[in-house]
Order: sequence, then C-alpha cells, then structure tokens
Amino acid sequence: MQTNLFDFTPSEHDVSTAVANLLPKDGSATYIPNVFDPGSCSTLFASLREALNWQQDQLFMFGKLITTKREVAWVGDAGCSYTYSGVKKFPQAWTPELLHIKHTAEALADHTFNSCLLNLYHDGDQGMGWHSDDEVELETNAPIASVSFGGERKFLFKHKFEKLGASVVLENGSVLLMHAPTQAFWQHSLTKTKRIVLPRINLTFRTIRHEQQ
Repeated sequence: MQTNLFDFTPSEHDVSTAVANLLPKDGSATYIPNVFDPGSCSTLFASLREALNWQQDQLFMFGKLITTKREVAWVGDAGCSYTYSGVKKFPQAWTPELLHIKHTAEALADHTFNSCLLNLYHDGDQGMGWHSDDEVELETNAPIASVSFGGERKFLFKHKFEKLGASVVLENGSVLLMHAPTQAFWQHSLTKTKRIVLPRINLTFRTIRHEQQ
C-alpha cells in the first residue's frame, strides 16, 4: 500500500530543545534537532532525490570553471534566479514535498521564503568550503533556514574579523536558523570527513529580493 507523503507531520518537539545562539556575537544561529521524525526524513529524502532535477555544481575557482561531485538543485518562485560562484541558476518549480518542508521552516523562522538551494552530498569526501550566504540577490535582513536529511555532518562557523568560531553537528531532521547580521560577520563551512557517512540532502531556504527578479 502506497503511503501518502503528507500523512506525517513534523515531530512534536519542545521549543526548549533548540540550542541557544551558537554565536558569541554579531549574529544569531539557532539549532533545532528532531524537527522531522526518522520515518518522515527517509520519505522526504527519497522523494527529493527522485522528484528534482539534480545537476553537478559548477563554480569558478582561480579563473577556471570547476565541476563538483556534489549535486545541486535550485527551486523557487517564478523569477527567482540566483548567481553564486559566477554561475547563474534559474529555479525549478516547487514540489509538494518541498512546500511541506518550506512551511515548516517558515513557521520556525517566522518568515516567508521564496526560494531554496538544495545540496546533495553523496559521502564524506564531499563538503563545502568557507563562504557566506551574502550574494546580492538575497534579502539582507531575511533569515536563512537550513534543513538536513540523511547523514550527520559537522558545520563550522568562523568570524570574518576576529578569532572566534563555533560548530554544530547537523543531525537528520534538524533545522539551523541563521538570522541577520550573521552573513555579514561570519563564514561557515561543511567539513569533509574520512568517516563513512550516509548521503545527505541539505536545503537552505532563502529570500530573493524582488527588485532583482
């Protein structure tokens, strides 16, 4: 018997399970574990893997176009194009499962998002270097909600101007909320690991500025 994707709801989790601000100054990053239960995570991971058009990421490094093993998908409202690492991306349409996740992220962030960047990491050899989510298309004061499904990975922060850092392990079904002015003062990265880890899909819900559409 086929299971309806929306027979499940996010876990009933106490707000007190949220980790207080991970950052010592100049921003806010709040980690909330167990937003989605394990069964829902498996269903959503499989649905996202199947329903979206995944492509290997491309970025410019040292003047050369590099193709990564990591796969990406850009989804959003009509007109929400997005440029990062010198490559312009045009959005795919929202799927029912993505809208379900988006509504959950919006409730936690108390904000409405119009786009989402998804990254598929197949193993621990694939990660993300230091960067800030501060592209010109993004609304400066809007939060970013990062949702994780699959293998656990370590996520690092470092201050741009001071010797300050923080870290958190992003667990299956968790949400990380980053509020302004975090992107102005902090960089973040997803570290590679030699440990055997399950594939992971990360979704970062964002707000594209309307005047850029």
